Amino acid sequence: MTTTPTSPLASEAMFAVQQTTPMPPSRRKIKRKTWQTIVWFVVLIVITAVVLYPLVWLLFSTFKPNSEFGQNMGLLPNAPTIDNYVKVMEGIAGVPMWRFFANSLLIAGVSVIGTVMSSALAAYAFARLQFKGLGILFAAMIGTLLLPFHVVIIPQYILFNNLGMVDTYWPLLLPKFLATEAFFVFLMVQFIRQMPRDMDEAAKIDGAGHPRIFWSIILPLIKPALITCAIFSFIWAWNDFLGPLLYLTSPENYPLPIALRLYNDQTSSSDYGATVTASFIALVPILLFFIVFQKFLVDGVATQGLKG
Repeated sequence: MTTTPTSPLASEAMFAVQQTTPMPPSRRKIKRKTWQTIVWFVVLIVITAVVLYPLVWLLFSTFKPNSEFGQNMGLLPNAPTIDNYVKVMEGIAGVPMWRFFANSLLIAGVSVIGTVMSSALAAYAFARLQFKGLGILFAAMIGTLLLPFHVVIIPQYILFNNLGMVDTYWPLLLPKFLATEAFFVFLMVQFIRQMPRDMDEAAKIDGAGHPRIFWSIILPLIKPALITCAIFSFIWAWNDFLGPLLYLTSPENYPLPIALRLYNDQTSSSDYGATVTASFIALVPILLFFIVFQKFLVDGVATQGLKG
């Protein structure tokens, strides 16, 4: 085989032709997608910074002395100190901070257990059982979503007061075991209704009853809904202020939301440093709880669009 030698002028001409050749469409498309990705990342970073700034400001404010509040509105303190943490850990009204924290943890933890259990049982009954008045009871349950909590405050207080349960945790925890959270019941009903009944029929042929079907088949399949219910019920119970304010009178029984209020009522001047620090400490468990279970929360929201 022989090769034809090319002159330098021919080589330069070929190079010029290659340089003027337009870029293939596929390469232009990849380049366009790269720029779109960069723009989206920048936009998301800006949005994230805006959303997280209050939390970051709260964190740095816990190191500000009380004299800087109202004067230094910036992010960093001028004279950092840990006196706020020392003051908060000592407690207030003769009760240490760990006691308030433990009270909130007890109320939120038991509320999660009661809400998840009772809501799942009620949802299974509405979604799988057939009985007289099913439609009326389900409509009444949905109707309670429109009923403000303030309407039933007085009757509930009179009831629990006659039962001698005031200044105890029973008024806060007992309703959680009675499926009073219609939102969670409706959420689980929608999950269960999306599941085919073939598995239930197969289990009945094998001799399984409703308790076994509920425990072995339904519960594992509605795990995203259970986690979603647990997350929201924990946050609501942890942040509840009105309920403990009504039923609890002893400082040693107060949860964190009531304890935070004490820092503004103990003297004529509010202790902003201690209030901010206690608020941040109360916020940490919610953040950790949400971060740990956020995957299940996303799965629970995503599967709402699926059909069985």
